[in-house]
Amino acid sequence: MSTATLAKPTKRQAKPHRAAAAGTGARNQSSRLQLLFSLPALVWFLFFTIGPLGALFYFSTLKWAGLIAPRIPNGIKNFTDLLVSPVFHQAIINTIIQTVISLPIVIVGAFLIAYYLNLKPRGHRFIRALLFTPVLLSASALPMIFSGVFANQGMLNGFFKAIGLTDLSKTTWLVSDDTALGVIIAVTIWGSTSVSAIMFTSRLNTLDSDVMEAAELDGCGHWRRIWLIAWPICLDFIGVVTMLQFLYTVFSSGAVVLLLTKGGPINASTNLSFLVYDYAFNQSKVGLSQAVAVMLFVVGVIGLLAIRRVFRQRY
Repeated sequence: MSTATLAKPTKRQAKPHRAAAAGTGARNQSSRLQLLFSLPALVWFLFFTIGPLGALFYFSTLKWAGLIAPRIPNGIKNFTDLLVSPVFHQAIINTIIQTVISLPIVIVGAFLIAYYLNLKPRGHRFIRALLFTPVLLSASALPMIFSGVFANQGMLNGFFKAIGLTDLSKTTWLVSDDTALGVIIAVTIWGSTSVSAIMFTSRLNTLDSDVMEAAELDGCGHWRRIWLIAWPICLDFIGVVTMLQFLYTVFSSGAVVLLLTKGGPINASTNLSFLVYDYAFNQSKVGLSQAVAVMLFVVGVIGLLAIRRVFRQRY
C-alpha cells in the first residue's frame, strides 16, 4: 500500500498567506476604530430620536392629564375615541385642504421665482435678500404681523375700503368660519414660498448654462425651458423641497393656528398639528394628544413615501 506525503509549504508560499491575514486584521481593526468613533453619534440618535419616538407610542396608550397627574394605562381607547370624535374628523379635513392647496402653490410658485432669479435680472440680489424676510421672523412674530393685516380694522380691510369695496372691507377674516382656514393657508404659503424659492435658485445655479443656451438657440421660449428642461432636470431636488414643505405644513403650521385663530371659530381652522397642542395644554389630555401625534406621524411617513415615489427620477 503506497503512502503519499504532503510537501510542507516553503517560505515563499507562506508569505502571501501571512500578508493576507495581516491585511484582514488591519481591516478589522480599522472597522472597530470607525465604529468606536461613530458610537457617540449612534448614542445621540438613539437617545434623542428613537427614545422620544418610543415614548410617543407609550404615552398614547395612557390616560394622563399632565406631568404631575398619575399615568393610567388606557390601551387603545385614545385611538377609538379619536375615530368617533367630530373635532378630529374636522382637523383631518382641514389638514388635507391645507396641504392640497398649499403644496402646489408653494412648489410651482417658488420654482417660477427661482427661474426668474436665475436669469439674473436687474436687482436680483436685492430680491434674494428680500426673500429671506420670512426666515428672519420668528414663529411667533409672523402670525402677529398677519393678525394686524387681517384684523377688522386691519390693513387688508383698509385697502378694500380705500378702493371702494365697502362690503368686502367689513369681512371678519379671523373670526368667520368661511375665511379663517383660508387665512391660515395664506400665511403658511407666504411664510414658506420664499424659502423654497431660495433653495430652488441654488439648484438652478448648478445647471449647465450651455443647455439653456442651446434651447434658446433652438427657439424655446421661457415657458418651454421652464417645464421641459429645468423642471425635469431638477425633479429630484423638487421632490426634496416638496417633502420639506409637506412636513412644515402638516407638522408646524399649528403655531400659526394657535396665534391667529386658536382653531376657531367652531374648529373651522383646527388642524392636526394644532390639535396635538390643544389636547395637551388646553384640555389636559396628554394621552389623547399623543394619540393624535401618532396618527400624525403615520400620515407623515405615508406622505413622504408618496412624494418620493411621485418625484423619483425615471432614467
